[in-house]
Amino acid sequence: MTSQLPKISETLSPLQSRLSVKRDRPISKSAGALDTLKLVFQSGGPGFCQFAINSACNANCGFCNFARDRFPQEEWQFVGLEAGIDAIDILYREGIRYLVFTGGEPTLHPHLTDFIRYSSQLNIKCIVVTNAGILTPAKIHELTEAGLSSFIISVDAADQEVHERNRGLPGVCDKIQQANQILDEIGMSATASVTMSHLVDYEALPDFLTKLGFKSVVFSYPLTKLDSNFRAFSDDGLVTHTEDSLWEAYEKVKNLKKRFTVVNPTLSLEEMQRFVRDEEQKYACLAGYRFFFLDWNLQMWRCHYWHEPMCSIYEFDSSKLVRDGCTKCMINCYRDSSLMQTIAVSVHDAYQSAKKGQFGDMIKALTRKENIGSLQAVIEELPWILRF
Repeated sequence: MTSQLPKISETLSPLQSRLSVKRDRPISKSAGALDTLKLVFQSGGPGFCQFAINSACNANCGFCNFARDRFPQEEWQFVGLEAGIDAIDILYREGIRYLVFTGGEPTLHPHLTDFIRYSSQLNIKCIVVTNAGILTPAKIHELTEAGLSSFIISVDAADQEVHERNRGLPGVCDKIQQANQILDEIGMSATASVTMSHLVDYEALPDFLTKLGFKSVVFSYPLTKLDSNFRAFSDDGLVTHTEDSLWEAYEKVKNLKKRFTVVNPTLSLEEMQRFVRDEEQKYACLAGYRFFFLDWNLQMWRCHYWHEPMCSIYEFDSSKLVRDGCTKCMINCYRDSSLMQTIAVSVHDAYQSAKKGQFGDMIKALTRKENIGSLQAVIEELPWILRF
């Protein structure tokens, strides 16, 4: 357990008083839009953080080193309640407005509901990434009533037996189907997350996802190596591709867009095809600048791939931000989001140049060739974005 951590500041209220604060009513859409616009001009738009609140997992996936048979339970770690609330306060202060709770398996964390409730009261949109292994109707209602915006639920194959065998979670497809039915009844929906492994039958996938109750899917690009302490990778055969097989897998995902809602932007999939063939990248990653990974030790990283943390969450501020045009990996949650946020960063750059009277630089920022692709990606994925 993460316990021996410094307090964020002597000026913060005690934990219980912070947890007990409730808004009289949710922040209006117009107020939320104004906050977003303000953040665009200030820092390049609202940021998101992947917050791994534990390193524990109940599943046994063949392509993940969090798997219960690979990572012993005695090494599991969980973020403490007060430390987690401290972290959320700091993230909000630094412009984070989207928080993805992950692990391990985040639903194993005893304070997940507290984290979601506190975040949502700050107008942070919360998403939980889960295998659905311990999702119950009561848990779904508890999390959504606390303010959860959406679930992302893992699906590994287009066949129930194959998926459940890889996860080591018998009956989990029935739980996924039940979860989607409940979410539909309350006006929400989950997105399927499919790792691009050799288990995937791309042709059969849309029908299987529809059967499970999904209306959208995001593909996780295969990871065989990460230099951070995040363990969601594997170098075994399930996610090991040749250059040609991975390029073709991306092509299959692009073709699926004709039949099903795929959240990965087309231009991002094409960027990954260039990455596979070691061709020049067109869109820089914004991890370390607008997107981040926070681990169970409250160490802030620019992303899962990076070899060292930026700092402790208690030291995190704008002086730690990194914007160096990195294109070293193909982690979809950073690369896809960076493509879509590129236009907001360009607007920020133009505004900052205008404030200094540097109108030539302002025009250059607004006319960057990557802005067109960024706008195209935003428009393509706008129906999914507006769900939040």
